[in-house]
Order: sequence, then C-alpha cells, then structure tokens
Amino acid sequence: MEAPGKERIRDNREVIVIGAGMAGLLTAFFLKEQGIDVLVLEAKEIGSGQTGRTTAKITSQHGLKYSSLIKSIGVERARMYAQANEQAIREYERLIRDHGIECEFKRVLAYLYTTQDEELLKMEEDAATLFGIDAFFTTETELPFSVKGALCFRNQARFDPHLFMSHISRELEVWEHTRVSAVRGNQVILEDRVLTAEKIIAATHYPFRNVPGFYFLREHQERSYVLELAGCDKIEGMYYGIDKDGLSFRQAGDFLLLGGGSHRTGQEPGEAYRRLTEAAKRYFPDCRIQSRWSAQDCMPHDGVPFIGRYSVFTPDLYVITGFQKWGMTSSMIAAMILRDELCGRQNPYAKLFSPQRVYGKASIGNLLLDVGMSIKGLYRGLFRKTPGRCSHMGCGLEWNPEEESWDCPCHGSRFSVQGKLLDNPAKKDAEIKK
Repeated sequence: MEAPGKERIRDNREVIVIGAGMAGLLTAFFLKEQGIDVLVLEAKEIGSGQTGRTTAKITSQHGLKYSSLIKSIGVERARMYAQANEQAIREYERLIRDHGIECEFKRVLAYLYTTQDEELLKMEEDAATLFGIDAFFTTETELPFSVKGALCFRNQARFDPHLFMSHISRELEVWEHTRVSAVRGNQVILEDRVLTAEKIIAATHYPFRNVPGFYFLREHQERSYVLELAGCDKIEGMYYGIDKDGLSFRQAGDFLLLGGGSHRTGQEPGEAYRRLTEAAKRYFPDCRIQSRWSAQDCMPHDGVPFIGRYSVFTPDLYVITGFQKWGMTSSMIAAMILRDELCGRQNPYAKLFSPQRVYGKASIGNLLLDVGMSIKGLYRGLFRKTPGRCSHMGCGLEWNPEEESWDCPCHGSRFSVQGKLLDNPAKKDAEIKK
C-alpha cells in the first residue's frame, strides 16, 4: 500500500523495519506475533528487490560450506551454522502449515555436483554428516549429463516466495513507495516527514550507513544470472555445480531455472546470458527461453551473514545483510534472532551471526582483496576519465553489457544507462556523461 496522508500519520512506533523483502517481512511478521507494533517501509514494492529474483531454495546446503567453515571459524561455530539453517527449513514448514499458506512448498533433495573431481564433495560429506545433516554421496542424478559425483542433502525444500510474501504481508502494515533518506538516532527520515521508533531494523540487502558499522569494508557484492526455460523434462531435485562455471538447476512449476555466471559486481560478466543459452540448448534442445534475469548477493568476508546490532554505537539500530546466495534460510534465521533479541530472549545463534564478532583469520585475505578493489575503483573515479562515478563513495563505474547498466566495482551499486539508481548501497542517482 502507499504511505497514508499526513493527517493519518502516527509519528512513533515500537519498531520500524526498512525493506519489504523476505528478511524484512518475516522479521516484522514474527514481531507482530509477539504483540509488537511494527511498521514496514519499502522504497518500491513488496519483494521488488533481491527476493524477487531469488531461485527460492530453502536449504542448509550452501555449496562447499561446512568443510570451509571448519577451517575458517572452527568446528563448533560451523556446527551452529548448520543447526541454524536446518532449523530455518523446519520453521518455514511450520509457519506454512500453521497459517495455511498456499505457496507450493515442497520437500525435495538438494545436490552439489561436480564433473571434475569428487574429492571436495567427499570432504563436504564428512563435514555435513559430522553436524547431523542427512547427506550422502552418489553418482546418480537427474541431470542431462554425467557427473563424477554428487552430494545429496535430504529434507531440503523449495517454494514460491511471491505467494508466501503475499500471504504474510496481509497481516502487516507496509508502506510501499516510501523511500528512507536517512536514519538519525531513533528517527527515520522520509522525503516529506519524520517517523520515530524505539527500534529500527535495516533489512535493505546492503546496509545504507557507512559509519558506524563499516560494512563497505566487510563484504562485497556479486551478480549471477538465470534463464527460465519452458519445454524441459522436469528435474525434481535442486542442483548446484561446484566447478568453475558450474550451473544450477531448480524446477519452478512447469519451468526450469538454469543459473550461473557468478562474478563480482562491476567486473566483466563474460557473456553470461550467451553461455547460459548455449548450455540450455546443449542439454535441453527443445527448450524455450521464457525469461531471464540476474540477482545480486552480499558476500561477507568470513562466509557468515551479519544479523544483530548495526554497531556498538547504535543500540537501537539493527542490520540484516550478508546472505551470500542463500537468502531464504538466512532470512528466516534473521527473523528468529531479531524476534528474540527485541523480546529480551536468548537465541542460541545470535553470537555466531553478530555483526560485532571478530573472526580474524577467516576474514583478512578477503578484506585485503576488497580493499584493493575499492582503491582501484576510487582511483579510477578520481583520476581517470570515466563515464560516471558512483554516488555512494565516488568509485568509477563500469559498463555491464549483459544488463545494460553502470555497475560499481567497489561496493556493488548499479545504475541505468541514464544514471537512475537500480541497486544500493548508493541512495541517489549517478550523473552519467553522454
């Protein structure tokens, strides 16, 4: 709905959630269930951000995650990550069942696969089963090509996120087309009014404040691409390739979603749509491309999302970000953690996902890489002739021919041909030279 007229405004709320994607709506829904007065503000429409572009896998299978986390943050923290994501799957099922939500929810198998070397999958199997995840190694899949091996996770799920969000948003007060220009203390600054809240939650995909928090030094953004195919044989499981240029497969009703081409935002996409189209025709000769799109993911240095207080200096401001490519389960984890936090309850996963955590050895390499990329982008924006500079921090923009957009290689903001803002963290349009 649109924001109401001034005469109907209630200036003070208990909680304001900024962002009406899956994370924001779920958090607001859980808070309202606890009797908390909550308002959701959305710059565009419900689900119009990254949630609207998701392949909607509800899974604890996050690539070669657990063997990596054991090395970077230790066995016990990796175990907590696994348990949190398994609980998130169960919580979706409970919520959908208890509220009678028709959203095509289905428990399915989820596979990691390789056509090159199965040893990495066997290491991941050891790690996943160590944490109680029901996973097994196999060479049998539904894929239209042979594999060296696949790691199958049982009891994963898929659903239609649009149907799900449409249902839970009916229970909430959501102001669409309401852009937040700033947050100052407990005030939320809109274009024509100021709202106040006891607690504020930033569920905007990428954090909108640089200081404090410094999230621009703690994560970068990546893009990936999807084709929606018609006329293919159905694939019941969900598949994610671990090889370089690996593909993902996921059935969505009568359509097959074929994904791949991941790259850092602002770098050359390498004809991602052409390569996906060639793969579609090679493996499914009779298929038709129904539509195509891309999505953007925030990638934290240590591989764990940031959920909790924005910084030690902002006790009433909270943040949800860093979901990598696993936004559905991470959104549910965020909603559970922040519900408990704002209701004064202990959550067993809060410390793991806390933005104030310090996992030094897990982050330092990626931090240095990101700082180097940012310095390069800032240098280009300041000292070299460029068609445009990002309105976030002034980095030189790069042209993305796949999306026909100007993308920032520093922090992932995106702009149209004319400079209209498409993706944050920038908050205003960019000036593009003709």
